[in-house]
Amino acid sequence: MLSRTAGLVAAFLAGLALVVAAVLVVRQLTAPSKPGLPVIPEARRPVVEVAARLCSPLSVPLLAAQIDAESGWRADADSGQAQGISQFAPDTWKEWGRDGNGDGKADVWEPRDAIPSQARYLCHLYTVVEEVPGGSTRLGSTRLALAAYNAGPSAVIRAGGVPKIHETRGYVDKIMNDLLPKYRKSEAKYQESEAKHRSKKRGTPSPSPSFPASPSSSSSASSSGATASSTSLSPAPDAAAAPPSTTPGATAPPTRRRR
Repeated sequence: MLSRTAGLVAAFLAGLALVVAAVLVVRQLTAPSKPGLPVIPEARRPVVEVAARLCSPLSVPLLAAQIDAESGWRADADSGQAQGISQFAPDTWKEWGRDGNGDGKADVWEPRDAIPSQARYLCHLYTVVEEVPGGSTRLGSTRLALAAYNAGPSAVIRAGGVPKIHETRGYVDKIMNDLLPKYRKSEAKYQESEAKHRSKKRGTPSPSPSFPASPSSSSSASSSGATASSTSLSPAPDAAAAPPSTTPGATAPPTRRRR
């Protein structure tokens, strides 16, 4: 009787364990996965890195976050009021658009033209907002420069700060509070990975080829033999790393009020 009861209890516990395991598996499969950090499309990285050096307030994460907010990295983004990866209004592009890829024309649809022009215009806006309340601090000036990029510098000057425009405030908050922190983390991971890659390449010497020994003879009747020789080659210089391919995301660009 006791053995039968023990067997029933064991069977019940085994069945319960199977049910719990099944529930855990289903929960794991259906639980929403955490979104990964955004990354700079590798095709755009060289121009972003160069553009970020145009003035000291700029950085790679800041430009990347702004481009993400403007166009989701889409070179063909068109809101009807602003165009291209950096979302320039036509009048603003006429003033600030420059030929960045050396083909002789400034094309708002060409990222190699638009991104440097975006950086140059943003550097200018940093100087414009210096006299606006809050414009003397690094954080405040960035918020104001972004607001000026979205709504126009005159709107920021008239408001004495970020204008009370729903689109503009949402744009600034999205970049500063959401995208910029993520791109900073993403860029830190990228630079760490690149440093490890370079270190690994420097620390791994090229294999030294082994050449067959040249036979040697001795005229002495008491001994004869052969000596082997080998040549070691110095490791070759680091080769330029080929960038990985990254597929950009796509988000709808905001409407533009710049003038």
